[in-house]
Amino acid sequence: MKPSVRANLAAFHHDARLYLTLGIANWSVFVDHIPNNVVNLLTLRNFGFSGAADLFVFVVGFGVAIIHGKMAVERGYVVAATRIFRRVWRLYAAYVVLFVIYIDAIAYVASQSMAPEIISDYNISGILEHPLRILVQGLVLQEEPLNLDLLQLMIPLMAFFPFALWGLLRRPNLTLAASVALYLAARRFGWTFHAYPDLEWTFNPFCWQMLMVLGGWFAVTGASGHGLRRLPWLRELAGAYLVAAMAITLMRHSPTLSAYLPDIALDGISSTDKESLAPYRVIHFLALAFIATHLIPADHPGLQWKPLQMVIKCGEEWLAVFCVGVFLSFAGHLILITGANLVVMQIGVSLVGFAAMTAVAYYISWSKRQDAPAAFRQRA
Repeated sequence: MKPSVRANLAAFHHDARLYLTLGIANWSVFVDHIPNNVVNLLTLRNFGFSGAADLFVFVVGFGVAIIHGKMAVERGYVVAATRIFRRVWRLYAAYVVLFVIYIDAIAYVASQSMAPEIISDYNISGILEHPLRILVQGLVLQEEPLNLDLLQLMIPLMAFFPFALWGLLRRPNLTLAASVALYLAARRFGWTFHAYPDLEWTFNPFCWQMLMVLGGWFAVTGASGHGLRRLPWLRELAGAYLVAAMAITLMRHSPTLSAYLPDIALDGISSTDKESLAPYRVIHFLALAFIATHLIPADHPGLQWKPLQMVIKCGEEWLAVFCVGVFLSFAGHLILITGANLVVMQIGVSLVGFAAMTAVAYYISWSKRQDAPAAFRQRA
């Protein structure tokens, strides 16, 4: 292991901004998954090229590299790798449980004729005629029901990460270069994962692995530290890019304003090009992260603000909160399409969902403390 990597891992301390980012991503995913909801107009994807998925993948890569990189230093790489594979199993188990209950709930609602069109809306056509086939294909990740694509993506990315971590701990720059090469090759030759019968995954793991490795690279090299903050011209460039991205994104929503955009902005930049992780999307996310970490240092007093603490708690328990959010988004969608879809109802559904996700996060955190040894509970 490189001495500089060992030093960077040892110097890293708890950073609430990571959990805040995961919490924001969880809340954003929840409201983004409720169609025709006025609240999702406030999420990141409406003001630039990147979105909540980018936050998830990058921050998980950063966090896993820190936690398991330190574990590799203290107990060896084999131990760290096996702990990551244990996380893979937990992700897969969560996905299977969520998949089975989720498609069963959708099928039940459709069979009761409350909203039969949701069968096709949620990408599980054939569930009533061939439930066993859908179940088996789901177990081998060959089905991709709506709103489960991000959790599905995290399974192969996390399974791949022990190998990436081995390289990051020894040759971080070379490992990142190899990751970028795989990203470029996948975009060039169309490599991707497939779903039944002839569909492609919403998120291409061959491309999105680069964002996760990039998060790990920043973690082990300390590139996100004070060195970059001493470059004012880089902040100005990042700020200019964010402003331009926001202007293009907002103008594309208006037929009148989009007429003033050059052809390269209309044809070369697609707001839906998330499958293969477009380069301008990666640059936008990095610019956003760079500006955000400059404006909000790790010791910023605002991070102790009570409302932000609730979001941070949702980030700390991100997997359980994500799973709950999937069901809540389905329930919210059902409420809005079967009732009066008024703006006040959309806001109310969103707020109730946020409250429920926060309650789950606090309960799980409390439950974990009760299972911990008494000495640990007293320190907490």
